[in-house]
Amino acid sequence: MSAIAQRDENNVPDHLLVLVHGIWASPSVWLYVEAEMKRRVGTRFLIYGCTASSSNTSTKTFGGIDGAGKRLAEEVRQVVQKSKSLKKISFLAHSLGGLFARHAVAVLYSQANDDAVSKSGDSHILRGRIAGLEPINFITLATPHLGVRGRKQLPFLLGVPILEKLAAPIAPFFIGRTGTQLFLTDGKADKPPLLLRMASDCEDLKFLSSLGTFPCRIVYANVSYDYMVGWRTSSIRRETELFKPPRRSLDGYKHVVDVEYCPPVSSDGAHFPPEAAKAKEAAQSSPSPQNTLEYHEIVEEEMIRGLQTLGWKKVDVSFHSTFWPYLAHNNIHVKSQRLHKAGAGVVAHVVDSIKQQESSTFITASL
Repeated sequence: MSAIAQRDENNVPDHLLVLVHGIWASPSVWLYVEAEMKRRVGTRFLIYGCTASSSNTSTKTFGGIDGAGKRLAEEVRQVVQKSKSLKKISFLAHSLGGLFARHAVAVLYSQANDDAVSKSGDSHILRGRIAGLEPINFITLATPHLGVRGRKQLPFLLGVPILEKLAAPIAPFFIGRTGTQLFLTDGKADKPPLLLRMASDCEDLKFLSSLGTFPCRIVYANVSYDYMVGWRTSSIRRETELFKPPRRSLDGYKHVVDVEYCPPVSSDGAHFPPEAAKAKEAAQSSPSPQNTLEYHEIVEEEMIRGLQTLGWKKVDVSFHSTFWPYLAHNNIHVKSQRLHKAGAGVVAHVVDSIKQQESSTFITASL
């Protein structure tokens, strides 16, 4: 092979990085991240989401997490079909986009196995694949993995009980079906809410198995000043697992204050026990502070039990020392380079994590 042909082959991207934005947003929020990825990682990545993606822009994010996840999955499938050089896939998602991505990978995981069965009759041939590709990274930034119901899970309500009580019934009027799912009030009383289903393997979609195919799973969480998503829900922790965060940043990564690897916790996973159904019915039919609190505590514990059966790297971020700390939700991914450049150190940490995983994957493949 000539030197020119070899160089051309090396420049062909083989790793699809899907960037997923959150509610009432557009792909342009990823322009800074895309530029940093191209500058620091090179041409091995096909970065999708900054200008091409249109499946979940603005008000389309109001139609439900499951609907957005299916649209995202279809879009990814089309990209993979058009780009024959792709071998690997990663997801990087901000805010609600993390839930869209979790649903999408379950759809793509199921499709891969279904395709395998139809072609060969062997359901194991593509096990561990997402859209037929090798999964590598699944990374979320300030994503409400446990929803937004509960004390200080939606920080702009300031933890005021009456506001948190009113938010759940009002949310659907502003953000549609997505609001009911985030507040865990979707579905019939005897059926688990969507986010609880997404913390387990269901008959139709294997939410945990699909997430488990990614060797690198990282959640970035703002410890404070994030007006949209609380620390507990974005870091998949119980109230008792929160701690006083360090004040100093890690060397080379300004505002990244802590990194913790949490190994898998053995359990029988997430369930929707009879007491949860009873509490949900009470919360829906005659909502009161006691009814809603009981229901939420049961469901949140089950979600955590399910998600913690997988290992996670948890990266805590603090913008307490910035001039405008309340921009934390958009700082974490540098939504606007002019307004949110404080998050550059966090983006550098994200890019280096992806780069490190890419290097380790390459070394393993070469052995």
